[in-house]
Amino acid sequence: METSREPQPTVFVVDDDEAVRASLRLLLKSVGLPATVYSSAQEFLANYDARYPGCVVLDVRMPGMSGLELQQILNLRGATIPVIFITGHGDIPMAVEAMQHGAFDFLQKPFRDQDLLDRVQRALEKDHRTRQELKEKDRIRDRLTSLTPREREVLSLITRGKPNKVVAADLGVSQRTVEIHRARVMEKMGASSFAQLVRMVLDTEG
Repeated sequence: METSREPQPTVFVVDDDEAVRASLRLLLKSVGLPATVYSSAQEFLANYDARYPGCVVLDVRMPGMSGLELQQILNLRGATIPVIFITGHGDIPMAVEAMQHGAFDFLQKPFRDQDLLDRVQRALEKDHRTRQELKEKDRIRDRLTSLTPREREVLSLITRGKPNKVVAADLGVSQRTVEIHRARVMEKMGASSFAQLVRMVLDTEG
């Protein structure tokens, strides 16, 4: 039995207008997308768990905490979930500011259902890609921790472009010893080429 199944992506709708929340939930449900609705930014923050995939459809103007303020809090928390803003006619400058702070997209009211669904689909695809990349970084970090201190030294030197002969001199060992360490590092890291090994190291540092 599969136990590590990913939770299904959810569209989180945050809007103080009850009619908007109800219509968006119905629209998303009609295309098979699970939707959870919140009447305020505070309510969303109280319930949001960053481990769950999805995207946020967020009203810019709300009483209490605005959509922009919620976005800033998510940014401070390091959340990667894509945010699609819903904006009224006079909110375009705010939408531009939201995009500058990393919003995925924005839609001006009134909008076509299909326009929202298209953006939601792209946002969910982006969220999936981001999560896969983060998982891969975690896997690489786990492999790095499996290296011995000497293997880590060799890795550090060879990924800086130093030839085996120079690494051997730096560490006071034979070139053959460096070659053995290098082969073990490649095997433990699961790298099929030296270029891939360098990319792995750069990805974890990025």
